[in-house]
Amino acid sequence: MLDATFTSVLNVTETSAAQLTVGGYLACSLASLLLGLAVAAIYLFRHDHARTFVITLALLPLIVQTVIMLVNGNLGVGVAVMGVFGLVRFRSVAGSAKDIVSVFLAMAIGLATGMGYLTLAVIFTLIVGVANAVYMLAPARDRKDAADKGDRDYLLRVTVPEDFATDGFLDDVLARHASRHRLVEAKTSNMGSLYQLTYEVRPNDPAAAKALIDDVRTRNGNLRVALGVAPTPKERETL
Repeated sequence: MLDATFTSVLNVTETSAAQLTVGGYLACSLASLLLGLAVAAIYLFRHDHARTFVITLALLPLIVQTVIMLVNGNLGVGVAVMGVFGLVRFRSVAGSAKDIVSVFLAMAIGLATGMGYLTLAVIFTLIVGVANAVYMLAPARDRKDAADKGDRDYLLRVTVPEDFATDGFLDDVLARHASRHRLVEAKTSNMGSLYQLTYEVRPNDPAAAKALIDDVRTRNGNLRVALGVAPTPKERETL
């Protein structure tokens, strides 16, 4: 009896396409819309969102379902649909990992409802929703927490005069304020009359940035000093 819950509501056989009826299509479409709302709710849980993307997630199961119903068992239509999708070019910025997972979730639900496996689609959505809630509520240290605890690198940019002796002139200052530091770049500015030194530092206390900057200003003649969070490797790829 349990296996009966995973049977298709459509008349599907191994040798022929599903016999599509108005009632079957409407039942599958209603399920797709409701489960699409569930996908949107899963995506919205503790996550920043764009309204248009949420609407897309809500409608995607219905769209995929209809495509699957049209293609099912028809090789010619399948080839035509593949050709149409091959003409599509996506030029949007790559989303986050959760964006990608949500799109795949919506597509998987559309595939299930398109084949008529409504109960399977509901159970699958419930499992993913519960797993998402558990993972999101589980204690974990995110990038912001790491930055607050001093576990992220910062970039310190120091401007000095052209004739300034720069070898090790900030070593003692940085040793007091940072657990580690290194010079990563030196370049000229202002038509060569000034030098800009860039250090990668890991502050002991990021909240005490003013103290670090004040100590550096006493060494570089009160010229420009800038301190900011260093980009991660992934962030560098998008710069």
